[in-house]
Amino acid sequence: MSENRFSLFPLSAHLLPEGRMALRIFEPRYVRMVKEACAADKGFVMCMLNAKGDKDKNEHILKYGTFAKVIDFDMLDDGLLGIKVAGINIVEVSSIETERDGLRTGLCKDVTPNRCDISPKQIMPMDERLKEIFDRYGELKSLYEAPKFDDPQWVLNRWLELLPVDGEQKQRFIANNDSKMLLNYLSALIP
Repeated sequence: MSENRFSLFPLSAHLLPEGRMALRIFEPRYVRMVKEACAADKGFVMCMLNAKGDKDKNEHILKYGTFAKVIDFDMLDDGLLGIKVAGINIVEVSSIETERDGLRTGLCKDVTPNRCDISPKQIMPMDERLKEIFDRYGELKSLYEAPKFDDPQWVLNRWLELLPVDGEQKQRFIANNDSKMLLNYLSALIP
């Protein structure tokens, strides 16, 4: 697998493959990041924050992130840039550098996608609870043209994004690359 240097967007919210997120971009470094990504038709990496990490040493960015692409943008009523991003794949981030304006970049290597051996029946009633959340929160529902409630990996990833589980725990699930372990964990949390 090759490594490429990409801009990093650390955030307390989490995005995983096939996920969607709406963002308000206001810091100049991130406006530049979005402009450059759109101009070159490439993306950037959404990173999870390590609350215990030293920001000056770039230890506040956890090891695994999600390569994302801008799929829509608009100027918001408040004059800020609004973008909609789509998660493409998990990457491992290393060699983080800080540019003059504070934008961080890192060498990013693709991580082999998780093989999901879970049947749609095994994610019941998690799929139904997720549908209820989508129906209750129109903002979330509007991000997805075609939600995949019958796709076990898609459902597990959406729950992992939504649940208030700390970044380090989410990183462990990504590192283990084991859908069944994630299923067992989520099954205990979701009635």
